[in-house]
Amino acid sequence: MMNESSERYLSQAIATVAQSDPLIKLLREVRMGRMQPTDAGLRAITESWLGTYQQVIEKGDALDHVGLRRLDPIPRLEVLIEAGVVTSDHAAVAGLQAAYEQALAARVA
Repeated sequence: MMNESSERYLSQAIATVAQSDPLIKLLREVRMGRMQPTDAGLRAITESWLGTYQQVIEKGDALDHVGLRRLDPIPRLEVLIEAGVVTSDHAAVAGLQAAYEQALAARVA
């Protein structure tokens, strides 16, 4: 069970990540053909979002294992990769995955 501090951080973290999430509106534009996956604006927004997501994970010391699992970026990354917006070997994708895995390992240890 998460304590109040953990729950507060988790709520703030989810709100921060959701605020610039490209999946909500921009990915729909790609799927409808109104925007290309390689569009410079989409790439800039996506890279900024990936950086924000990584910062949230890295600063999430208040989170326990369960809270951190709720911030798992892998499903969202898979959608972006499948849509061709980023590749699995993109530096920001790899950085976010590594930060998440490191944070998760620290909570298990």
